[in-house]
Amino acid sequence: MKTITSTIFLCLLFNLTAQNLTQKLEEIKSKYNAVGMSIAVVINDSVIFNEGFGKRDVNRNLNIDDSTFYRIASVSKMVTATALMILHDEGLFKLDDDVSEHLGFTLRNPNFPNDVITVEDILNHTSSLRDGSAYDNFLSATYNNYNPPNIIELLTPGGDYYNSSLFSSTKRPAADYFNYANINYGIVGTLVEKLSGQRFDQFCRDRIFIPLNMSASFNVTDLPNINNSAVLYRRQGSNWIPQAENYLGVKPPPRNLNNYEVGNNGLIFAPQGGLRCSSYDLAKFMIMHMNNGIYKGTRIISDSVAQLMHKPRWIFNGSNGNNYYGIFNAYGIGNNRTSDLLPDEELFGHPGEAYGLISDLYFSKEKDYGIIFITNGGEWGYGDYSGWYNIEEEIFNACLDELENLTVGGINNIENNFNFILEQNYPNPFNPSTSIEYSVPKVVSTHELSVHVTLRVYDILGKEVAELVNERKDAGKYKINFDASALSSGIYFYQLQAGSIIQTKKLILLK
Repeated sequence: MKTITSTIFLCLLFNLTAQNLTQKLEEIKSKYNAVGMSIAVVINDSVIFNEGFGKRDVNRNLNIDDSTFYRIASVSKMVTATALMILHDEGLFKLDDDVSEHLGFTLRNPNFPNDVITVEDILNHTSSLRDGSAYDNFLSATYNNYNPPNIIELLTPGGDYYNSSLFSSTKRPAADYFNYANINYGIVGTLVEKLSGQRFDQFCRDRIFIPLNMSASFNVTDLPNINNSAVLYRRQGSNWIPQAENYLGVKPPPRNLNNYEVGNNGLIFAPQGGLRCSSYDLAKFMIMHMNNGIYKGTRIISDSVAQLMHKPRWIFNGSNGNNYYGIFNAYGIGNNRTSDLLPDEELFGHPGEAYGLISDLYFSKEKDYGIIFITNGGEWGYGDYSGWYNIEEEIFNACLDELENLTVGGINNIENNFNFILEQNYPNPFNPSTSIEYSVPKVVSTHELSVHVTLRVYDILGKEVAELVNERKDAGKYKINFDASALSSGIYFYQLQAGSIIQTKKLILLK
C-alpha cells in the first residue's frame, strides 16, 4: 500500500506541474482566439504531456480531446521524406540519381535543359520547380477527376497540364537555390510508388504507421473515428467558416481507384500535406526521429539514414534561396534545422500551414525533448522575433519554460530508468472501455527471459478497483482492454509492476 500511495503522490505532483503548463496554454489559446489546439511534449522516449483545448467542430459543439486528429499540412513532408528514405535504406536509389531514371520520363527545367534534377534536389526544394496555376489545376484534377491524370501530363512538354511557369527562369537546378514548393513532394510520393510498387498511402501505413502503432493515414477513409476529426477554420467577420475536413461525423466514401496504376500520380493522397494524425500519435513519429530511426525497439530507418536526413543539405547564405522570413535557414531531407523558433535551442523538424491550420513538430537532439503544436484556426499575427507566428512562439516558449518541472515533478523519471514500457491508454478520456498497451523487454535480466507482471487499476485514493494482469510474461508487446462499465466517472491510475519496476499512468472515465 505504501508503494501505491507514494506512486500516486508522484502522479498527483505531476498533475500539479502539468496544470501550470495547461493554464499557460489556456491563456495563449484565449489570447489568440484559437478555435482549438493540441500540444504534446516529449522527453526522452516518453510523451509526458498531451492535451487538447477548445473545439474540433464549432457547429456541432464538439471538444478536442487527446486523440483528435488533424490534417497536419506540411509537417506531412517529414513523414513523406521518411517513406522515401526507407527505400534508400534498401538500396533502391541514390540521392544523386537523376530523378528521371526512377520516374520513367525525363524531368528537366526547359530553361536549363542540360541540368540534371536529382532526387536530392526534389527532397531539398532545390529542383527549380515552382508551384503555380499549372500545379493548382493538376491538383484539382487529381482530387476530383474520376480517373486522376498521370503526373507526366504536368511535368513534360506537351502534357495537358504542363506550363513552363512550373520552372524557374533564372535559378538553375545546378545552382542549388532553395525555393519551397509543394510540387516537389508530389514527386516524392510518386517516387515512393515507383520504387516500392505500392500505393503511397498503403506504403506509409505498412512501413511507418503500423510499426509505430500510430492511428494515422494519408487516406481519410482509413481513419477509425471520423467523428474525432478537427474541422479547419478561418475567421470571416464574427463567424468561423469551415475550410476543410468538415465531415460532420460521416466518413466519405472510398475513392474508386481500380483503374489507377501505381506510380502514375503520387499526389492522390497529398504527400505534401495530407496526413491525418493526432498530436499523440505524431509524437511517436517524432520520438523515432529523436532516436535516429527507432521507436520502442522498432526500427523504421537506419541510424545512418536518420542522421543523413537531419544533416542540412542546404544552408542559407543570404542569397542562395528564399528562407521564408527565416523559417528555412538550414534544410535537410524533409526537415529543417533552426535556432530561431526557440532562441539558443537547436531544433529539427517541420512547420505546416493550410486552410487556417498551423502545425509544428520540432525536437532537440542535444537535449532530448520535442514539442508538437497543432491548431485548427485562430487569430494570430507575425512573430515578435522569428518567422513563425506569435502564437507558435508563445506555445513553444511556454512548453520550454515548464520542461524542467515536467521532468522533475513527473513520473517520467520512473519510466525512463527501465526498459519496460507502459503506454498511455487510448482513447482517453473514455467510456466505457479503453485499450492499454505495455511492453516487456527482450532481456529482463541476465538470468530470466520472462518476468511476473501485474497491471492494476486504482482510484484516486489508492484503492484497487481492477486487476487486469497477474502472471509471468515473456518479452513482447501486449494490449489489453479495460472495461470500466461498473465504475463511476473520475480519475483513475493504472500501474504496471514487474519485480521492483513500477510505472503508473492516469486515465479519465467520463460517463
